[in-house]
Amino acid sequence: MPRIKNEDVQAVKERASIEEVVRDHVTLRGAGVGAMKGLCPFHDEKTPSFQIRPALGTYHCFGCGEGGDVISFLQEIDHLTFSEAVERLADKLGITLRYEETRPGERGRGEQAPVGQRTRLMEAHRVAEEFYHEALLSSAEGRKGRDFLRDKGFTGAHAGTFMVGYAPREGTALVSHLRGRGFTEEELLLGGLANRRGRGLSDRFQGRVLWPIRAITGDTVGFGARRLYDDDWSPAKYLNTSETPIYKKTGVLYGLDLAKRAISTERTAVVVEGYTDVMAAHLSGVPTAVATCGTAFGSDHISILRRMLRDEAGRAPARVIFTFDGDAAGQKAAMKAFEQDQRWAAQSYVAVAADGQDPNDLWLAGEGDDDEQRGAGVRELVDGATPLFEFALRTTLAPYDLGEAAQRVQAMRAVAPILAQIKDATLRPEVTRDVAGWMGIDPSSLTTEVHRAQQRPAAPERRAATPEEGRGEAQGPPERPALPPPDLRDPVQMAERHLVQVALQYPLAIVAEDMEELAPEALRAPMHQAIWHALREAGGITGAAQVSARGWVEAVLGRTPPPVHPLVHELAVSMLPDRLDPDTGMPREAFVDWLVLRVRQAGIDQEIADLRGQLSRAPESSPDKRRLDERLMELHRERARLRARMD
Repeated sequence: MPRIKNEDVQAVKERASIEEVVRDHVTLRGAGVGAMKGLCPFHDEKTPSFQIRPALGTYHCFGCGEGGDVISFLQEIDHLTFSEAVERLADKLGITLRYEETRPGERGRGEQAPVGQRTRLMEAHRVAEEFYHEALLSSAEGRKGRDFLRDKGFTGAHAGTFMVGYAPREGTALVSHLRGRGFTEEELLLGGLANRRGRGLSDRFQGRVLWPIRAITGDTVGFGARRLYDDDWSPAKYLNTSETPIYKKTGVLYGLDLAKRAISTERTAVVVEGYTDVMAAHLSGVPTAVATCGTAFGSDHISILRRMLRDEAGRAPARVIFTFDGDAAGQKAAMKAFEQDQRWAAQSYVAVAADGQDPNDLWLAGEGDDDEQRGAGVRELVDGATPLFEFALRTTLAPYDLGEAAQRVQAMRAVAPILAQIKDATLRPEVTRDVAGWMGIDPSSLTTEVHRAQQRPAAPERRAATPEEGRGEAQGPPERPALPPPDLRDPVQMAERHLVQVALQYPLAIVAEDMEELAPEALRAPMHQAIWHALREAGGITGAAQVSARGWVEAVLGRTPPPVHPLVHELAVSMLPDRLDPDTGMPREAFVDWLVLRVRQAGIDQEIADLRGQLSRAPESSPDKRRLDERLMELHRERARLRARMD
């Protein structure tokens, strides 16, 4: 995927106010000089542990450990990729982004609409959504759409919840409305809202019920439309917006804007097949339901849901539940979903009603005085979901006559690869024994075949997302070994922590020579060493004086390995255990001097201990013994000077 030019990313970071962005989600109040705090939006808590420092552009939660800058905050809160978060901020700031070229002479993202154009296209879709919805509810012609929805079990209030609309048959009703609101022909064509007809334009959607398709941010970017009349200009039962600069059908899921918070909280997603199924599911109390928009569920959709489910190896598995019709097409779709199952860490399930009904059918058949009672059948369908691998096993076995020995052998070879893909290694032997029982064969024979399937080379997996689609980290060398966290029970490492805090938040409070003379190796905690090294590489105190506070933190982050970034964000917002000087607004000189001296003394003490060990092992006649003795005396004198300064 094309990368946004780094200088444009930096411009967005510099101009975006983390306070304004966070205030959309968190009620903030003062937390000392230059800091604000509130209840964390990423986990439940009663006492505020979430802090931001607007001047530095950073945030950190001391409860759950989440931290970062304005871009990563948007990524986490709205489940966006790095590029999407940058583009969203750029839209608000009026910054036109440039993209790296992917090949010589080829623009990386030529199809990307400029900022003003993107904003205009989304505004045109917002106006169109309101126009269509009003036509459904109020126009005489809209009765056809209202009758369709009523036959599906939905009221006008339900239509309002999902902003369902109706496209008049006139042919130019929307075009006239949008032109009257100041939109140009080019914008209507580019946004997929109109088609060219002779010398003029005509509405793309005519005489259809429409569902607005929204990006994860809630912006309407397209429509899905259901045919109502036999003489419709298009024979397609469902007609969707064609791909445009703001709409790509594989990059959206219908209902995701409504479902994203529930999906993230419950770590469960329910994938249904149609727009009315999404409506029925949400109204029935299944707020995690989404659907694809005129395309099969694929790898791009998996990437979208993985971000929201926090679908990572090592965590308790998330749940993805697919609902399919019980017919042959539904079975084929379920098997296709199973083929992609290895792309998730999540556990996949399938929910198929005994009589093949979909969620909308169950909603329509439901009884009760309110939506909750009427939706009992939909909830039961989802609650009764079975593991997808079990559905795949039964579907695969169905064509075989297990009464014949030859077909049992063929069936065994057919199901072995499915059993080999079961993610839970402790569950796999149990399921293998159960399947052997279904087939009437010796479990050991099936186990042997499963082992063979596991040993077959797998097709090389394609990377699901580019680094920029994740956190914006560039592709680099192999991952470094994990660094141990600082041990804050050690008073020296605690002093190091406070010194690094000062260097990040108030670098000009440190004497330049002190930073130059204190080598990273003198610090005990490896993470503190990495940050101190980055501070010096970023130019030290001289470098800090030449950039903004936010630019200083960014410079340090750019020189630290990714595993250390959370600690940088934490230390950039943490409060110091000392009052600030009321005249300068910076830490007191005595406090900073004590930190520098304490850390330097600890480094000297360690070097003295190392030298004593070398001396004890050196022979009396060794030529190095005198050199070691001299260095030891020098260190003792330096330690005495430090202690005198500390007193």
